[in-house]
Parts: sequence; structure tokens; C-alpha cells
Amino acid sequence: MSSIKINNRTLIATALLVAVMALLGVPMAEGLLQGETQVGGLMRQLDVQDQSPASPPSVALLTAGKFVILTKTGVTTTGPTSLTGAMGTSPITGAAMTGFALITDPSDTTFSTSSLVTGRVYASDYTSPTPNMLTVAVLDMQAAYVDAAGRPDPDYTELGAGNIEGFTLGRGLYKWGTGVDFTSSLTFDGNATDVWILQIAGDVTVGSGARVTLSGGAKAENIFWQVSGQTTLGTTSHVEGVFLCSTAIVFKTGSTMNGAALAQTAVTMDSAVIVKESVCDTNVGCVAT
Repeated sequence: MSSIKINNRTLIATALLVAVMALLGVPMAEGLLQGETQVGGLMRQLDVQDQSPASPPSVALLTAGKFVILTKTGVTTTGPTSLTGAMGTSPITGAAMTGFALITDPSDTTFSTSSLVTGRVYASDYTSPTPNMLTVAVLDMQAAYVDAAGRPDPDYTELGAGNIEGFTLGRGLYKWGTGVDFTSSLTFDGNATDVWILQIAGDVTVGSGARVTLSGGAKAENIFWQVSGQTTLGTTSHVEGVFLCSTAIVFKTGSTMNGAALAQTAVTMDSAVIVKESVCDTNVGCVAT
């Protein structure tokens, strides 16, 4: 009989807890939680997939999707940096792109080249139509930033109080009123069409040697970091995604990125490796060269 009484009490306690949680609007399981939880002596496996939010619409980069690096106030590198994709800066001139030993072919001064860049390099003082192309691209970059920053109704807020070390993030809209950092690892888990938007009011700081990993088919082109402050990648760290920053992006020695560095001030690098993984929208005339 005592066993029956305990089970009845457990069931009553569980029912009351569920009712209170429903009244308070507390979800039974957040999309980020993994493993098991104990409620009234009952163990319940959390079903992450069933609780995950719908994927938000992607952020349209339009012609800004042409660039692996696009800035407004310059690009600087030291050491054997390697970039795959187009690089551009505007409204500042090409003189603000330093460390690349740029070469311009006298027969076509609409772009330059560099042994460090697999792709063309553009600046606002190059021959037409480059200046107008860059003006449009920078406007598209700024519009993408505004779009990402203005998405309402985040699925998750203040996750980890900004410290997301070791987290696995499912698709969705994330918002922090602070900076965000991780020291060793961060994983984005989802399929090839899932989208992540991270709204970050402060800086992003990636620890030295830290790595972002993609699992389940997730793509860097669908991960958007909207950063109100500065992004700093520690030495030998690796990140994935499109970084839309209102200030600078700093690549410390040996850091790497699959995605794009789109900064409304400058990008600085030291022996960095960046491979463009972003959508160049051909419907608006974007040409990925």
C-alpha cells in the first residue's frame, strides 16, 4: 500500500507542477537542453527536436554576398594571410588596404590582385563601374545588419549570460544584451536549410584555439552573427558564419573563418585564412568574382 501512496503522490505532484508551469508560460523543454530532467521523482528524456523553434528566414546579403571581406575603412594584414573570395573597401580608397602588395593591370583598372587573395580586390578609387558597385554592396551590407538586428521575438535570450562555451545551438533566433564569448568550443547543429541569427549587443570574443563546429549538415552561409561591438578571433581559433559587425573584426595570428567578414569599420589580420561561404544573390546582379 505504501508503494501505491508514493506513486499517487508522485503523480499528483507532477500534475501540479505541469499545471503551474503551463500557467507561468514556462516551456517543458528548451530547444537547447539535452539529457534528462527529474520531476517529482520521474525521469523524462527531453526531446530536443520536437521542442526546437521554426527556422527563421535567412538574412539577404544581396550584392554584399560577393565578398569574403567588405569594409568601410580599410583592410590590413601581416604575415601569410590567405583569402578566398573578393575583397573590397568603400568609401575609403585602396590606400587603406595594406599588406597585400596589390597589383593593377594597366589594361583593366577596375580591380587589382594580390598573391594573398584568390579573387579580385576592389576599392572606391578604381575605375568605373567599381565605385558604384561598392557603394551598392556597402548599402546591402548595412541593410543586412539592420535586418538581422531588427528581427523580433527571439527564441532564446541571454543564453549562458553571454558565455556560450561548449553549447550546441539549434536553429533559431538568439539575442544577448551583452557580449558573447567562448573559450574552447561551440557547435551549430541542424540541416542544410536551417538558419541561425545571433543578435549580440556587445563584443564577440573567441578564445585562442577555440573552434566552431558544424554538425547535421549545417552550413556556414546560414549562420549570421550580428555584432554591435567588435569581433576578436583568438590565435589559431576557427569560426563559421557570416559576421555582420558594426565596428571592427580582428583576426589574431593563425585564426581562420569559413563565411564572410563584413565590417562597417575595418578588418585586421595576422596570418589568417578566410574562405568565403556566403550567398551571392544573382537575382540582384551579384557576380562572385
